[in-house]
Order: sequence, then structure tokens, then C-alpha cells
Amino acid sequence: MTESDRQHSLNTNELIDETAAAAGAVAALPPDNPQIAGGETRSQWRDIWRQFRSHRGAMVALFLFAATILFVLIGPYLWTIDPTYVDIRARNSGFSAAHPLGTDQLGRDMLARLMAGGRVSIAVGLTAMIIAITIGSLIGVLSGYFRRLDAPLMRMTELFLALPLLPLLLLMVTLFREPLSKNFGPALGIFILIVTAIGATSWMQAARIVRGDVLGLKEREFILAATSIGTPPRRMITRHILPNVLSPIMVAATLGIATAIITESALSFLGLGFPPDFPTWGRLLYDAVDQMVMYPSRVILPGLFISLTVLCVNYIGDGLRDAMDPRIRGR
Repeated sequence: MTESDRQHSLNTNELIDETAAAAGAVAALPPDNPQIAGGETRSQWRDIWRQFRSHRGAMVALFLFAATILFVLIGPYLWTIDPTYVDIRARNSGFSAAHPLGTDQLGRDMLARLMAGGRVSIAVGLTAMIIAITIGSLIGVLSGYFRRLDAPLMRMTELFLALPLLPLLLLMVTLFREPLSKNFGPALGIFILIVTAIGATSWMQAARIVRGDVLGLKEREFILAATSIGTPPRRMITRHILPNVLSPIMVAATLGIATAIITESALSFLGLGFPPDFPTWGRLLYDAVDQMVMYPSRVILPGLFISLTVLCVNYIGDGLRDAMDPRIRGR
């Protein structure tokens, strides 16, 4: 073999080695389409759930909150005693097979009343939270995005923050209780009044949180790029602003449920909530106060459910806050 043939063979071998190395490097890269390549797809919500699962307190709270929801929703179909049925002969009875949690001073079954009261209390919390988050998110987005609306909306928010909420709620209940009860019935009228009053006085914190996030988003590059191509404000808010402030809204929503449940319980405990034949956890506390020394379980049981539900919701909100923070996700 001549010298030129030997050099040509060496060059060919080096070219083959370089080609094989390049092919190996390309094969090591992640696939362009993981679904076609058979790999696991990644999404923001999957990463959030993975981070949320690592929060042990939040997972325990989620399990307990789901158990409470099942208790108040499915329990009445398994324990079919009417919570408003009065049995004077069985009044003030203790724990027994007929009444596992005893009866109250009128002979009404406490287990059935706890289930019915939980339905109302959790429904009030969820509905009032939706109202508060809707109002707060709307005011926060408008205040943060439109500079001319910032000052008047924030001054109105500060005015609501300065008002004493409990006296304001008592005034609203006193003024509108009778008209709404006549138009919608005692139960539905009071429900509309309670959730509207709580929602209309609980939106301020959500508004300030959303406003702060929107002010930060307005300076981001993708917002400036969308503005430069003439994106209208309505499309800018719905396509770019709201999806990026969804995580603080969800965290504020979980905390708003706890606030609404506590507020409804306080109103019912003061005797200004639902009527006596319409049980809630707060109403059960109000009815049991007079005999709490003789029958402490009537105070402990609804108080325990209120405390447990609020604690679970707070832990879930804490877990969501950590999971939706991209700075610590994946740690």
C-alpha cells in the first residue's frame, strides 16, 4: 500500500469515528416530540402536582378535607335520620346505637345535624369564596393594568379594609334579612344574604395580591412584545395577564374558603345566621352554649369540625403556594 492510500484510509476511519460520535450525541438529546418517541410528557400542572405531593402536610390535609366532604355529602344517604326530626322522649341522650353522637335538647340526632350543618357551612364557604375571588380578581386586574383606574380602585379597596367587617355584616343581615326571606323563603333567602355579605366584604386581600402581580407582569418582555404588535387590552388580559396570575388567585381562593366558614360560624353563633331548623356548624355551637357544662360534646363536635376544616384548607393553600412557585418547584 502506497503512502497516499494509507493516508486516505486514515482519513476515512476518522470520518467514520466523527460521524458515529455525532450520531451518539444526537441520540442522547431529548426527543422533539416525547409522545411520538414514547417518552413522558411534561406539563406545568403535572410539575405542580408532583411538587404538591412532596408537601406532607398538604397531602394529609387534602385527604382529611376530602373525607369531610364525603362525610357531609354521602353520609346523609347512609344515615337517613331527618336532622330536624324532634323526639322529646330521646332528648339529651348520650352515645348509643340509635344515636351514635347523642341528641340535643329537643331530641334531634347530632350525627344527622353535623352532616346537614357541614353541607351548609362548606357550601357557604365555597360560594362566598367564588364571589370574593371574582370581585377581587376583577378589581386587581383592572387596577394593575389600567393606570387611570389604579388610584380610585385602590382607594376604594383601602376604604373597605378600614371598615369594621363584623358590625358591617351584622348591619347587612339586619337590613336585608326580612326582605330576602319573604322573596326567596327563609332558607334560600338567608343563604343568599350570608354568601353575598361575606363575599362582598372579603375581596380586598385578593385584589391587592392580584394588582401587585399584574404590575410586575406589565414590565415582562412578552407583555411588551404583545403591546408592540397592537394587542387590544381585552385580549391582553384574557390571554396573557390572567393565566399568569392564576396561581396567586388559587391560593387566595383556598384561604378565602376558611375565612368564609369562620365568618358564617360567627354569624350563626351570634344568632344572626340561618334559622334554628336549618342547621350549620355555627348554629350547633349557638344551640349548645346554654348546656355546654352538662353536655360538652355538643360544643366539641361542631367546633372540632370547624377547626379541622379550616386547618385543612389552610394547609392545602400552603401546599399550593409552594407548588406554584417556580423558584422552588423541583427541589
